[in-house]
Amino acid sequence: MATPDSRPEVTIERRVEWHDTDAAGHQHHSAILRWVEHAEAELLRGLGLARLFGRAPRVRHEVNYRSRLWFGETVHARLRVVRVGRTSLHYEFTVHGEAGVAADGTLVIAHVEPDAPGATPWPDDVRSALAGAVAGGGR
Repeated sequence: MATPDSRPEVTIERRVEWHDTDAAGHQHHSAILRWVEHAEAELLRGLGLARLFGRAPRVRHEVNYRSRLWFGETVHARLRVVRVGRTSLHYEFTVHGEAGVAADGTLVIAHVEPDAPGATPWPDDVRSALAGAVAGGGR
């Protein structure tokens, strides 16, 4: 669950299903983010942080589409914590298909307590669970 430098990460395996494709026969652009979110769910569950679901909205994502993925192809989505800010968490991801990297990018989430008007600091236990991540300023 952590890399040699102790940054939490996870890799999941999925198959490109028919509903993941578009009229051109390859993955729809939204499939990449769904696989990344599956990886995020596995990572948070593995770190004992499932309670963050519903408290960590996306504030930014960037995807670089490198190659196409076809129906039935096996894909691996890797998600890695890059930086933990006061109220934000930065991930980087790659999605590999049989021909290599199909997409890569970044995802930024914020911590928001229920009924809070905006982002709130990460609880201490979340910071502890993500202790291998690079601490930083920013949101």
